[in-house]
Amino acid sequence: MADADAFRAAMARTLGRDPYGHGSTAVSAEPAEPDRREATVGGAIVLYYVSGSVLTVTVVRLVPFN
Repeated sequence: MADADAFRAAMARTLGRDPYGHGSTAVSAEPAEPDRREATVGGAIVLYYVSGSVLTVTVVRLVPFN
């Protein structure tokens, strides 16, 4: 991404505060897994997992828009 600091700040403002919000959706085959999510943040599609037991959001794929 062109500005990594701006992206980190956008992640902290959005998914960092509410990993199940910010227009995110659960992604997976049926039945849906609520902890495997996808959202658009800071000009990128972010695929991530939420772990509530350790308060962690792990980004597994980041696709920047061109």
